[in-house]
Amino acid sequence: MSFPRARELGLARCDSCFQVARMTGKGDNCCPRCGSRLYFRKPHSLSRTWALLLASMIFYIPANIYPVMTNTYLGADTSSTILGGVALFLDEGDWLLALIIFTASILVPLAKMMSLLYLLVNVRRTQPPRRARQQARLYRVTELVGRWSMVDVFVIGILTALVQMGAISTVEPGIGALAFGAVVVLTMMAAISFDPRLIWDRDHP
Repeated sequence: MSFPRARELGLARCDSCFQVARMTGKGDNCCPRCGSRLYFRKPHSLSRTWALLLASMIFYIPANIYPVMTNTYLGADTSSTILGGVALFLDEGDWLLALIIFTASILVPLAKMMSLLYLLVNVRRTQPPRRARQQARLYRVTELVGRWSMVDVFVIGILTALVQMGAISTVEPGIGALAFGAVVVLTMMAAISFDPRLIWDRDHP
């Protein structure tokens, strides 16, 4: 049994307040609740998502190569990358903290980029409804967990603010932290730009 889609009934959802309203087809349609412009599908969703995703992939390389933090202790500077920090915690026997940082800073951003890439490549391919449901579920999980990658940025920000002891010890963020923050923000924007309704449109041209 097939059910009519909202677009076939002339209904569109507001991307700002999620109000469902009827499209009149006369000029620009606006949400009756918040006044935002209504679209059946996000304009240029795929091209915008591709651009943001490729930019995040580019920033992902320096985020893991360059140091994210520089610790100055008694005049001696020690720089640490993300993987270097994970290795340091492993050497000290703190497996749990090392696992948290590795998951949030390495696995989650990489998995999010790969998930979005998979969705973009397959969004135009006609597939069984079961596969479409799996991809829609994958998108919801990707959008949900992506923000947790910011935990590493928060840790660096807290240490930078707290550990400022003049000539004794200071902590400063490195260029890798800036690149990593760009990765997190760009992947979050890419997930927001992607319109999951396109997953279902391929079966209904």
